[in-house]
Amino acid sequence: MQSVAIIGVGLIGGSLGLVWKKQAQDVEIIGFDQSATLDRAIAIGALDRAASSLEEAVSDADVIVLAAPIRSILEILEQIAPHVKAGAIVTDVGSVKGPVADRASTVLPSGVLFVGGHPMAGSERRGIDQADALLFENAAYVLCPPDDIDASTLEAEYASFVALIEATGARLIVLPPARHDRIAAFVSHLPQLLAVALMNHVANQNGQDDAFLQLAAGGFRDMTRIASSSFDVWSDILKTNDTHILEVLDSFTGRIEVLRREIAGGDMETLQSRFQDARSKRETIPRNTKGFLHPLADVYVYAEDRPGELLSITRILYEASLNIKDIELLKIREGTGGAFRMGFAEDATAAAATETLIRAGYTAWRL
Repeated sequence: MQSVAIIGVGLIGGSLGLVWKKQAQDVEIIGFDQSATLDRAIAIGALDRAASSLEEAVSDADVIVLAAPIRSILEILEQIAPHVKAGAIVTDVGSVKGPVADRASTVLPSGVLFVGGHPMAGSERRGIDQADALLFENAAYVLCPPDDIDASTLEAEYASFVALIEATGARLIVLPPARHDRIAAFVSHLPQLLAVALMNHVANQNGQDDAFLQLAAGGFRDMTRIASSSFDVWSDILKTNDTHILEVLDSFTGRIEVLRREIAGGDMETLQSRFQDARSKRETIPRNTKGFLHPLADVYVYAEDRPGELLSITRILYEASLNIKDIELLKIREGTGGAFRMGFAEDATAAAATETLIRAGYTAWRL
């Protein structure tokens, strides 16, 4: 039986415990956290048992998951180092990988492998009561092994660890820590800061005219959803990935200035090209992946704005035994309808889904 220790049993750690208890084979899960959190985690089935100390949690563990804020992870690595057994694998779930990998390489003993991890899934809500076994389903899960271990070596020589991560239902991708951190600054950290800035900017205007937030629906709500995220989580990210974040803010500021000049100059041709390019590039997002992360095959379907429409579409595909791996609402207008993008594991399934939906009377297509 594989022994897994989860240090920090909140939203992410608790969700890992739940999904591994359901999906992983022959796994015992030990948790370490505050006593009330551990009691709740055991009650909902996220843990087999609680440890009363870090040493007890990690000393016999085959896999150790550090599911805590980044500043805590850096401290915990030093605390557990004397107690981790040879052959164990230590991983984490932090949003920044470079500083954690550096600390692990310094403090962990030889014979212990550190593989940085970043499940790109979460919620604005926190705590064990928000844990969900489906949290990682079809999300990207980045693994950052040492430089001398590539994706194929990780899969071949550490198959049980890879299988454990795959049991979450996530889609794996292997990246070096520095590359991960720079990409995360662009696709994760920048959107968070833009959401905060946009929300604050409009809220300031609302102080003078309360119609601003009354009209802030649709796209504005979508773009600012993550502005509800806790600063307790983001403070560590902003401190530990500041170099890449400052780089992306500088480059993005320049892009905004270019758009401003084009609007001021009435350059509609260039602006039209930018809109078209943004639209076409966005539609490639699910396909433009490498490493363990296999691209999905997309189907687009038009749906009318009426109760039960999405349920009807998914039921049709369920009855045809066609499994949807990902779904996204692309656009909708109240009273008329909108389009959904549905991702499938391979082209053959996507083709069958398109034909099935068309036969059922829906407008469905593939790009």
